[in-house]
Amino acid sequence: MFIIKGTKTTVPLENRIISRRFWGHELKDKKGRETALKAGEDRAILLGLGMVFSSVMMYFVICITMVRAYTDSVLAEETTCTVLNSSLTRDINCWYSCGSDCLRSSKYPCLQVYVSLNTTSRVGLLSHNEEMLDIQCFYVPKCQKDHTALHSLIQNISEHFKMHQQVTCYHDSSEHQASILLNSLYSSSVLHSLFWPSCILSGGTLIILMVKLTQYLSIMCEQIDKVPK
Repeated sequence: MFIIKGTKTTVPLENRIISRRFWGHELKDKKGRETALKAGEDRAILLGLGMVFSSVMMYFVICITMVRAYTDSVLAEETTCTVLNSSLTRDINCWYSCGSDCLRSSKYPCLQVYVSLNTTSRVGLLSHNEEMLDIQCFYVPKCQKDHTALHSLIQNISEHFKMHQQVTCYHDSSEHQASILLNSLYSSSVLHSLFWPSCILSGGTLIILMVKLTQYLSIMCEQIDKVPK
């Protein structure tokens, strides 16, 4: 009887010890998962905030450089131009590198293209972009040894204008500046420059919102589990 009684009292005690160890390990695992999840959420939020901050700094740099130059440019009115004359006028000397301390001269023809604005009928000299405004030539190629190739390149551009006389151009609507552009350098470059900061800003904002949404859903699930059934 004593043996049987001792067996009956020992078994529940062992079960309680095993259950306590089991629940203790489960609580430790749960706390470990919660700690790892909290650390991952903190890193994700820091990553999102870093991306947002980087995009804001990129916007700031672009705005004080390219956007400011674009807004200050008066040659921003887009219209259609008709090519009146496209001719090679004179040869211009240029220099190309032939080594570390070596420079040699070559030459290229100056192409002058006169166009008429279809909206105002004003005639002006066409330039390739803003960088060519002070040169009085439509386009300045990269200088190289073979000046025949340079001449052929400019000649092909001249023939293109003779075949396609209607082109899109940019001018000053207030007519304070007589120059006319074929391509607006700042308008296209500004759009391309704003693309990547916008992507980074959107990505950082999305990461922060996803983390906050996950935290909100986790709190809602805990509140539902605490509701007595």
